[in-house]
Amino acid sequence: VPQHVWRINLDTPEEAHQNLSFGAADRWWEQTDLTKLILASNKLQSLSEDVKLLPALTVLDVHDNQLTSLPSALGQLENLQKLDVSHNKLKSIPEELMQLAHLKSLLLHHNELSHLPDGFGQLVNLEELDLSNNHITDIPTSFALLINLVRLNLACNQLKNLPADISAMKSLRQLDCSKNYLENVPSKLATMASLEQLYLRKNKLRSLPEFPSCKLLKELHAGENQIEILNAENLKHLNSLSVLELRDNKIKSVPDEITLLQKLERLDLANNDISRLPYTLGNLPQLKFLALEGNPLRTIRRDLLQKGTAELLKYLRSKIQDDVTSPNGEPPVTAMTLPSESRVNMHAVTSLKLLDYSEKQAAVIPDEMFDAVRSNPVTTVNFSKNQLNEIPPRIVELKDSVCDVSLGFNKISSVSLELCMLHKLTHLDIRNNFLTSLPEEMEALAKLQIINLSYNRFKVFPGVLYRIAALETILLSNNQVGSIDPLQLKKMDRLGTLDLQNNDLLQVPPELGNCETLRTLLLEGNPFRTPRAAILAKGTAAVLEYLRSRIP
Repeated sequence: VPQHVWRINLDTPEEAHQNLSFGAADRWWEQTDLTKLILASNKLQSLSEDVKLLPALTVLDVHDNQLTSLPSALGQLENLQKLDVSHNKLKSIPEELMQLAHLKSLLLHHNELSHLPDGFGQLVNLEELDLSNNHITDIPTSFALLINLVRLNLACNQLKNLPADISAMKSLRQLDCSKNYLENVPSKLATMASLEQLYLRKNKLRSLPEFPSCKLLKELHAGENQIEILNAENLKHLNSLSVLELRDNKIKSVPDEITLLQKLERLDLANNDISRLPYTLGNLPQLKFLALEGNPLRTIRRDLLQKGTAELLKYLRSKIQDDVTSPNGEPPVTAMTLPSESRVNMHAVTSLKLLDYSEKQAAVIPDEMFDAVRSNPVTTVNFSKNQLNEIPPRIVELKDSVCDVSLGFNKISSVSLELCMLHKLTHLDIRNNFLTSLPEEMEALAKLQIINLSYNRFKVFPGVLYRIAALETILLSNNQVGSIDPLQLKKMDRLGTLDLQNNDLLQVPPELGNCETLRTLLLEGNPFRTPRAAILAKGTAAVLEYLRSRIP
């Protein structure tokens, strides 16, 4: 770090030595002391003790350097509130750091720390502490004094146990202990009344703790452990739980008490040893995602598991009634039982392989549409011009045949995971909806060639599109996209058409000129200055050539 950086508060600036008249902005003698210093992403191997010449610092960010140690003078920066020394090569932390009484955020992740100073508890105002991706084997007992800590990340270390004292952290909302060697969790952890998110994935846990006081716990992630038994006691107090992730364990059964988790939205039990489920699971009012694949379930056929959550819950609910009423067996399905099937154009389904329910202003697609398809493989689905708020979950039933899906002119605000399972999809039209982003899971649509996302609400170019190598046409006009990544686009070697008209692009990166495969590039109606309209009017080849000429 150049010496004048450390002395910035002390030295008079160069221009002071020349006899100039100073404008109001240049009155150096009124300048205040430096409060933020950002030295991130350089090649610093050490920091000078002269850091103490900047006593007014509230933020010091030196992440992503090559520091192997920190100067003890850091302890004198008594106003420091945020210190980011992550992504370095630190093997230890100076004791003096423990004097920073006002520190609120301390980021130490991705270093080579194996132990922590005992005095850690002196940092009483700490709200965020990230120690993930180090070599830490023990947590100092003084951690108990960090009563203002809200987020604690200990993931990817070598912890074999957690001290029970950690339960004294009364403000802790998020605790991440993923990827350690924990064999159990101290029972006192269950008294942490503020805890909202607990991550215990990839450890060696054999059982879950009981949580009598964790009334606010919303997410519990404990996948990839060795948990064998799920008890009623583990579950019954978790009234706020919305995510329960227990995949890749050895759980054999699910207790009926799971239905006490009335706020549960996601339940992941994939790859366990579960042979039967309580049918009452079907009554959980908020459940949107249920993963059960990879279990030896006797009562549920495998093809049902692949139809998605909504169908699965419907099946479970139907079984509750069977349990209650006498099991008559279902009446045979005949033409007589479905008088309303007249709404379905069966000729289109069988000969054109088309499932059409468009321009009906419908809020949902009737079940009989999907029922009618049954064994007839349809390749084209048109549900455009309705009032759909979501993509119909049963669309997943068509995944082995459907190639072309139209959902344009609806009110859809997010792309569902069910759509991401349509692995044969080549054409997807979702224009004129309310989309702001696309899920990463769309990467699974490996055959997708054409996507129409125009007239939606995207503010950024959906990153997942860069990873669908088969894409030939991307239509994104009339959104609010502010930037594109030319290096990622260049990797898309089949992309021939890119329509970005009427967006918010303030500049066009010159490297876009290297995207040789583009035959049609539409950029009109954006607020950028260059290329000027006259060049845009000459067509794609001329625009690309102009952009290439601007590459520095």
